[in-house]
Amino acid sequence: MLRTIWWFAYFFGYLIYSLPTIKRVQKIDTPMTVEEKDTIIHQKPKHWAKTLVKLTGSNIEVVGQEKIPNGPVLFVSNHQGNFDVPILIGFLEKPLGFISKVEVKKIPFIPRWMEAMNCVFIDRADRRKAVQSIRDGIETLKKGHSLVIFPEGTRSKGDVMGEFKKGGLRLATDSKVPVVPITISGSYKIMEESKFGFQAAKVKVTVHDPIFLPQDEKVDGNQLGIQIQEKIKQEL
Repeated sequence: MLRTIWWFAYFFGYLIYSLPTIKRVQKIDTPMTVEEKDTIIHQKPKHWAKTLVKLTGSNIEVVGQEKIPNGPVLFVSNHQGNFDVPILIGFLEKPLGFISKVEVKKIPFIPRWMEAMNCVFIDRADRRKAVQSIRDGIETLKKGHSLVIFPEGTRSKGDVMGEFKKGGLRLATDSKVPVVPITISGSYKIMEESKFGFQAAKVKVTVHDPIFLPQDEKVDGNQLGIQIQEKIKQEL
């Protein structure tokens, strides 16, 4: 119980403490690449996310991080639990944003940092807005920022992966950035399997070989989805 109370105190306390940093880092005008600036912006969120995971007592193993190519990529990951987001922010070296459900905007303070991280909010209840969000995500990738998408659309809360929703893979087929499949194994044990707040768990994050898309050919989104699913399932 005390661990849970301290976790929530840190969750909101650090967000409030770091808010003044947002405008300061966004105003940086020193010549640098998109990824270099994103790395600076992500320093606070990365520290915050990694600490949130460590406060649960969990052990995170990341395998294959060296496979992530330079430049913008689309990470495509399975989604076992709520801790997937802080795990990826905190333990992957590349700065990244998320395709996130719009409901997250209701959580105090978080939207400010998510916007700074180039996250894209999607309203799944409004088809027109959802399509526009995918277009926004494509433009974000083309501008040089990396994004994460969970194609299952919701948490599996276990070790069985749900079916992919194919629409989100337009982010890859239209932007033509490299696709990096990610397998997260065991994250649901931290919160979804716990009866009292959080519990320590061993979580393995596997970074698979990137998929480089042909730049001058149309890519079959369905076939790409099947290929990604098979890669992710290999480590579950």
